[in-house]
Amino acid sequence: MNPKLARLQPYPFQKIASLMKGVAAADKPLISFAIGEPKHPTPDIILEAMRNHIAGLANYPLTKGDAVLRKTIADWLTRRFNLPDTALDPDKHILPVNGTREALFAFAQAVIDADKTRPQLLMPNPFYQIYEGAAFLSGAEPVYLPCTPETGFNPDFDSVSVATWDNCQLIYLCSPGNPTGAVVPEDQILKLLELAEKHDFIIASDECYSEIYFDEANLPVGLLEVAAKAGNTAFRRCMVFHSLSKRSNAPGLRSGFVAGDAAIIEKFLLYRTYHGCAMPPPTQAASIVAWNDENHVLDNRKQYREKFDAVLDILAPVMNVQKPEAGFYLWAGLDGLGMDDETFTREIYSAQHIKVVPGSYLSREVNGLNPGKNRIRMALVATLDECIEGANRIKAYINAI
Repeated sequence: MNPKLARLQPYPFQKIASLMKGVAAADKPLISFAIGEPKHPTPDIILEAMRNHIAGLANYPLTKGDAVLRKTIADWLTRRFNLPDTALDPDKHILPVNGTREALFAFAQAVIDADKTRPQLLMPNPFYQIYEGAAFLSGAEPVYLPCTPETGFNPDFDSVSVATWDNCQLIYLCSPGNPTGAVVPEDQILKLLELAEKHDFIIASDECYSEIYFDEANLPVGLLEVAAKAGNTAFRRCMVFHSLSKRSNAPGLRSGFVAGDAAIIEKFLLYRTYHGCAMPPPTQAASIVAWNDENHVLDNRKQYREKFDAVLDILAPVMNVQKPEAGFYLWAGLDGLGMDDETFTREIYSAQHIKVVPGSYLSREVNGLNPGKNRIRMALVATLDECIEGANRIKAYINAI
């Protein structure tokens, strides 16, 4: 067996299962704020496109994807991120993938040169656990950049040493962030682009929450957008990852894309050709329809706005919680409650039959600091009524402490 597998840590939900052994739930219907799986209905236009193109299963798909899908994605990126009309070549800059999770993991395997001295892969902390696993299996050393209230829940690039930048081959961004909901500001992305040029590393920007935000006049900025504004219309060293899972409530579709530097795309396509991960034709047809439609995305954001407003009205008076910039997570502090995040997770399940995720399970301790400690992540993916009911149960539990 690959000895690097031994370095992988249990996934957060495995750790939660162990934590909850022997804990009896309250006699109430379960409300889960744990898994970030969208529960809004998948739009009918996507389901219809899948049904209408089911005969495509009779053909082998190209790893590169259908030309119409790549053109559709390029057009969507250009509209959404205000890119120059001719900046993206669908044949060179776009590659469909089976969701961002597998692509984010595979990307590190393709781009990390483990033969170089001390290759390092930087990532936010807390983080999406795929980043860490990708580092371990690629032979890179993960470097965790704490995201705290003092840094606006974004990585502090100024705190990274020159030696670490020199060893960095790849950095994962997550903007909007999971679990914090923070958006990396344009000036910080610009600084990172300058560092990438100076120290010769690649930026992989996980933007799968970019379409869930609360102000229609203030959209989360993207890596390609900042690069183009800075004159980097070839998107050197830039790769973005997008998905239909959150944007279009289609997590089971397993459809997304990577886009950016044409030279990197070319090598990643070569890797994926051997990897054997082409997107099925019906999925491609459904994806074309989804990327071309914004009405269902507007409705999606409207539903999340309603849930956040209602839940925050209930919880803000009793716990440390603020509206995030984007995404569908609440990154709540447990200040003054007299318990850590593991204890709260167990007790709220026992007392109110509610599932949450301990923040310390989503982060790692660095220099004595675990930025997720004494925080919990709550995914507001359930119905509005369930979110309100769950928030009232949490409030009742806190008031009874």
